Amino acid sequence: MISDETAQALADSALYSWGQTSAPPRLVKNRENIVFEAHLKDGRHVALRLHRPGYQGREGIEAELRWCESLADQGMPVPRPVRALNGALTGSVRNRVTSCVEWLDGAPIGAGDQPLSGSPEAVRAEAHALGRLIAQLHISSDAAPPDGFDRNPWDGEGFLGERPLWGRFWEHPQLSEVEAATLSSGRDLARALLAQAQDYGPIHADCLRENVLSTPDGLALIDFDDCGPGYRLYDLATALVQGWGDPLWGEQAAGLVEGYRSLRSLPPDQEALLPLFVALRAFASAGWIVTRASGSDPRQRLYLERALELAQHLENRTPPWETSR
Repeated sequence: MISDETAQALADSALYSWGQTSAPPRLVKNRENIVFEAHLKDGRHVALRLHRPGYQGREGIEAELRWCESLADQGMPVPRPVRALNGALTGSVRNRVTSCVEWLDGAPIGAGDQPLSGSPEAVRAEAHALGRLIAQLHISSDAAPPDGFDRNPWDGEGFLGERPLWGRFWEHPQLSEVEAATLSSGRDLARALLAQAQDYGPIHADCLRENVLSTPDGLALIDFDDCGPGYRLYDLATALVQGWGDPLWGEQAAGLVEGYRSLRSLPPDQEALLPLFVALRAFASAGWIVTRASGSDPRQRLYLERALELAQHLENRTPPWETSR
């Protein structure tokens, strides 16, 4: 991670491609992708992204932006790309690809380290709205499939192959022999179950609470950095995984499915695979954290415990949220 001061200097330089700003850009987050809020001289309110090196190349980032442009054209509440002065979707600064998207005013509906908030009815209602938003995303994507969607696929190899997209979770150094065997067994079972999944197409792949904004016009979806071709159930799973162990997880799961079904078909045999995809997200996160966090990061053990418990639920064929009610 680079310093905030270095990030600010990079942002100032990057914004020349969009005609500069009326005031210095404001740092929003300095993580893998660095994000700034900025007001361009032509009056547009944008989010500037300095994309992390080595994850998505320029072609992949521009494929994401073209998809978001198509979704926005269909009325989806997603950030519309803002093209540079030369008409390009992206720019460059040092070793980073840069892009701008329209700023969406709103607040995240929550964070992974927070409990589900409100009454059971409120949790279910918010999940219902999110389920509808995800269904709308899939409907819009099928209505106008993105061209040249050259992105890493969230398929069997991406989740469970020898080189998963986010790392070999079953080889996490903090695992005991018994725990490693549990995750290896869970991986084998997940591979067998995944063959039953049917609905595949463009997905967001990261519908976490911090990527869902509550706006005056309803919910909106941001941060398409992980998007790609994949199983549609994975979008529902990423919306659910942060509820692991919460007493209201069952209400959230029920509301999410009800909301999705209010706009788009979800056959019972496919709904039955939702625990599989929640486990797949937990497996991926366990692989991700070991490659990106320090050995002292407390999330390492948390992510492992979640992956281990969800692997056990796969073995027992029980939806994990039923035990949370």
